[in-house]
Parts: sequence; C-alpha cells; structure tokens
Amino acid sequence: MKDEGKQRRFPTGDLARVAVFAALIAVLGLPGSFNVFGNATPITLQTAGVMLAGAILGSWRGALAVAVLLVLVAAGLPLLAGGRGGLGAFTAPSAGFLLGWLPGAAVTGWLVERAGRSPRLAHLLVASLVGGIAVVYLVGIPVQAMVTGVSLSSAALLTLAFLPGDLTKAVVTAFVAKGVQRSYPDAVPAVHRERLRTGER
Repeated sequence: MKDEGKQRRFPTGDLARVAVFAALIAVLGLPGSFNVFGNATPITLQTAGVMLAGAILGSWRGALAVAVLLVLVAAGLPLLAGGRGGLGAFTAPSAGFLLGWLPGAAVTGWLVERAGRSPRLAHLLVASLVGGIAVVYLVGIPVQAMVTGVSLSSAALLTLAFLPGDLTKAVVTAFVAKGVQRSYPDAVPAVHRERLRTGER
C-alpha cells in the first residue's frame, strides 16, 4: 500500500517533466551571461526557465525542477550561464538570485494553481511577475548586498538593470504557458492536482 501511494504521488510522467524542465533551465544558460552597469550579478535567460517551470508544472513540480538543477550545480556540473558550477556559485554575489529561483518557481506555480482549470493570460502574467521577479529579487537583493558589502538600497538600484529583461521574460512565459495549456489542457496545474487527488494518471 505504501508503494502504491508513493507511485501515485510521484508518477513517472511527473518525474520526466521535472527532468525536462531542469534540462530546459540548463539549456537556457547556453547563450551565456553578461554584466551591466558594474553589477556583480549577471543577466541570463535562465530565469525564464524558472518562470516556465512554475507556470507549466505548478508549485511543487516547478520547485522540484529547480531543486534538481541546483543540486547538479552544487555537485560541480557547469549548468549555469557562462559554464559556472560548483559550490562557489552559492557564495558568489548572484547566490541569492540563484537560491531565489526555488521559492520563485514555487510561488509562480502556486498562483497559477489558484487560477483554476483555465488560467487567463493575465493570471499567468501576474504569477510570473510575482514569483519570477518579486520573490527572486526579495531573496537576491539582500544576499548581493551582504556579499558585495554595499547597502541594500545600492544593491536594489543595481538590480533595476535586470527589470526590463525580466519583464519581457514574464510576458513571454505567460504566452508560452497559455499556448501549452490550450494545446494540452491536462497540463494545467489545477487540472493535474485534481487528477492526482482522484488517482488518475
């Protein structure tokens, strides 16, 4: 009975989707990264993958995809933009933004789940903005200030350089997630939760 319950909670399909999105976030790091205005934290495309993981997979699966990636990075695999990897990535100025991906994906997914069986584009956009930007910044800015020795206000000001790109990523995420959910209604996080509760695969 225990094995059966565990199987229902972690179906093979879910594990595959988690792995795919962990890989997607890694692939989005291939174009590399760049720093602007002397900011110690680089701009990358990988935050778009974090938003997509939450918006398409939901809270726990989206967070799990990010967690898988972070564990692999900690193990030394160069999966971050610019070929970075290893424990050093978690002590760098960008460490807070990296750690912020985990609650960021979870909050994005949680908000999408609350939008019901057919989330509107506006719901998906708000979820991406709140989870993928606000939550990530909330973790990232204080850590950057602490690591670099600058004031919190200075770190926040430097982070404004990320905002135009992150806003664009949030808009793209909303459209992509809406398209996926139209094509595959079962991919809607709220629908997936209901299927798990009823024991469907």
